[in-house]
Amino acid sequence: MNYKIATTLFVIASVLAPVAAYAADSHSDRSNAVNYVKDSIITTKIKTRLAADHLGSMKHVTVDTDRDGGVWMTGTANSQEEVDKAIAIARNTEGVKSVHNDLKVQKDR
Repeated sequence: MNYKIATTLFVIASVLAPVAAYAADSHSDRSNAVNYVKDSIITTKIKTRLAADHLGSMKHVTVDTDRDGGVWMTGTANSQEEVDKAIAIARNTEGVKSVHNDLKVQKDR
């Protein structure tokens, strides 16, 4: 009977090992609460400024900030002027070290 219990525990541990390794990933931006809050503040500042400048109508725009102050902007805009303005807003936001632009201009159908 002890053999069956030991075998069962070994199988369970083998199945859960990858999950534990993934959860312990120290390179994740979200592993440190202070970094997560700082990243969220920067992202929120950018989104608020975009909305205040009426760029909130940009379609499917995603703003994400990493722990080093790098901002990734993805999605679509109605014009190149909107893209340029959104990038300028992100660059001029406190805490931003770099901006990676993947915003595209939506083509007319």
